[in-house]
Amino acid sequence: MKLADNKATLSFSNGTPSVDLPVYQGSVGPEVLDIRKLYAQTGMFTYDPGFLSTASCQSAITYIDGDKGELLYRGYPIEQLATQCDFMETCHLLLYGNLPDAAGKADFTKRVTNHTMVNEQMQFFLRGFRRDAHPMAIMTGLVGALSAFYHDSTDINNPEHREISAIRLIAKMPTLVAMAYKYSAGQPYMYPKNSLSYSGNFLRMMFATPCEDYHVNPVIERALDRIFILHADHEQNASTSTVRLCGSSGTNPFAAIAAGVACLWGPAHGGANEACLNMLEDIQRMGGIGKVGEFMNQVKDKNSHVKLMGFGHRVYKNYDPRAKLMQETCKEVLMALGLENDPLFKLAMALEKIALEDDYFVQRKLYPNVDFYSGIVQRAIGIPVSLFTAIFALARTVGWIAQLNEMIGDPEYKIGRPRQLFTGSAKRDVLPIAQR
Repeated sequence: MKLADNKATLSFSNGTPSVDLPVYQGSVGPEVLDIRKLYAQTGMFTYDPGFLSTASCQSAITYIDGDKGELLYRGYPIEQLATQCDFMETCHLLLYGNLPDAAGKADFTKRVTNHTMVNEQMQFFLRGFRRDAHPMAIMTGLVGALSAFYHDSTDINNPEHREISAIRLIAKMPTLVAMAYKYSAGQPYMYPKNSLSYSGNFLRMMFATPCEDYHVNPVIERALDRIFILHADHEQNASTSTVRLCGSSGTNPFAAIAAGVACLWGPAHGGANEACLNMLEDIQRMGGIGKVGEFMNQVKDKNSHVKLMGFGHRVYKNYDPRAKLMQETCKEVLMALGLENDPLFKLAMALEKIALEDDYFVQRKLYPNVDFYSGIVQRAIGIPVSLFTAIFALARTVGWIAQLNEMIGDPEYKIGRPRQLFTGSAKRDVLPIAQR
């Protein structure tokens, strides 16, 4: 970051001397006030619930302009990456800062492919879970358990350990997600197949059985690859901040990523596409398209407590750029599978039309987000709704690792220690129990 020519002056109405605050510039985006010495100079903290106006770090990985509806990975627009690159190239970009050439891509893909298997004891670990356990409960346990199997890559301060743990996590997440699914379905686990692509291998581990050969549908393969790219990173969101905060204590990479998985589980974050599809199915049970108008009126009624899932975003105040790409993929998948007349897709189109035309939604900039379409795509592929967030975690793992490695390489990083505005009781004495 670069020191700006201007500075900010904080003044007080009670006569306390004013304080000058340095201003720093990023390569793009808003400038920031440096408040690191604020407490030492004034005896005060800042108050910012949700950290909506606080930059907790400097990062060169992902940039979002919510007003423009712009998302960049290492400077590259998401629209270009999703249409011209595959997930392995995107992983290389996020981890190392550059898109690989043909030789670099082949080498990186080979390294990932060679680590897709997991220790056989993980199968026994799985048996400790109920068959009906939520996949995210299983994933939180499995990812954290990796640190018990790979002792040679748990030192977060060792660059070689960080490198091998990054490759292992990216490689093994599809295997773990597929194992979680197979376990819940009561089917035998399918081992990885090195001749397939990252997405193709995941599809085979999910849907193949030992009874017959499985042929990867190239349309589904591309769709899944795009889902992975669109979810690979998203700046300092809740789960990424959790990974950074967890990693700031010096814990091992597997534990830090497990913390990210746990945070992603929340319906306000990674569980949003699951909540969106559940909403569509609820409307379908109510009567389908004929009930869309009635449902939207309930959404506009503050007293109804009915929420419109899959629309609006905390960051984007314009159309989510990922949603446009996901809408294209949704149409391709449904057409390839002969599901053009899928009632949930028609229902989704009806909801979108109202949201884009009704003044209530237009004024509030409640545009469709990526979750609105990704749930429909995954449902069409055959992925259970309960597994949607685990797919999200699989895709986001590379972003978490890139952010974690960046933080560790930052000479200014410290263990996270947010402050608070205390509103509890002042100091008081404990009375004998007879006098209370």
